Amino acid sequence: MKPIVQCVPNFSEGRDRERIETIIEPLREQKGFTLVSYEPDPDYNRTVVTLIGDPEAMQKPLLKFVDRAVELIDMNQHKGEHPRMGAVDVMPFIPIRDIDMDACVELAHDMASRIADQFALPVFTYGEAARENKRKRLPNIRKGEFEGMHEKIQEEGWHPDYGQPSLHRTAGATAVGARLPLIAYNIDLKTEDMDIAKRLARAIRGSSGGFRHIQAGPVYLEERGHAQVTMNILNYQKNPIYRILETVRMEAARYGVEAPTSEVVGLLPREAVDRSLAYYYERDNRTWTADVPLEKTVEAARETLGFRDFDASKIIEYHIEEG
Repeated sequence: MKPIVQCVPNFSEGRDRERIETIIEPLREQKGFTLVSYEPDPDYNRTVVTLIGDPEAMQKPLLKFVDRAVELIDMNQHKGEHPRMGAVDVMPFIPIRDIDMDACVELAHDMASRIADQFALPVFTYGEAARENKRKRLPNIRKGEFEGMHEKIQEEGWHPDYGQPSLHRTAGATAVGARLPLIAYNIDLKTEDMDIAKRLARAIRGSSGGFRHIQAGPVYLEERGHAQVTMNILNYQKNPIYRILETVRMEAARYGVEAPTSEVVGLLPREAVDRSLAYYYERDNRTWTADVPLEKTVEAARETLGFRDFDASKIIEYHIEEG
């Protein structure tokens, strides 16, 4: 069987629909892999793309995708809620089936080298592909964002892994990595108070004494009119969704704030949903079995976990089964 990877490039445009479609176009209707989704967020001014399939088949289309982003995005004009340092901000490769992490690391370095050579972009490698420990965590690399990277990248300790130690004039810098499946998970707060969102993010993120495998921050969603705790769950087995959700709800209650809904950006493993459903079902003296049809899992996730805008296409296994 051919290896299957997930690739989740994020690019710094979430508002101009025509520009987004032009950047995405090279990834559409390709043999060997599927463009599962692309999710623009106007508040973040960022689009998260999800691909799944044969890593070899992804190579040339991904380079064309980078070419479009470099051509169309000027980071000097970019503003958004999400931290960013480049037009194509990140590009992680994630092993899914019949491929190990070492192969994904090799894949990441090959892509990083090609991007640097073809587009004169400085590229950092992160996650399991990092060449030194301080570059494993993406926030460490991206600290200072596009505006601060002009000086930072010239420091000897922050020269890129590929390319020259200077930002691309308009496209900034890129990070290419290899990692385990990460869950991009956001919890909605029934408040506009960003101070409360900041306190809740601080309560759960590892860097401020919360959960070890959680990166979190506050954000205000202009279009929805409320605050949100946005996060990456780096290891859903050690810190399952239900634990994070219940902690945020508990801490939010101190301020008289509800956390009625949440959302998943990109894909997540079915196991991550099943583990959290099992917790809530056991709490209510019911039994959850993971061998139910996928649609039942989706329905239960909406009702029990409060997942909004959630359907079967958000679950990795759906795309593998559908081929």
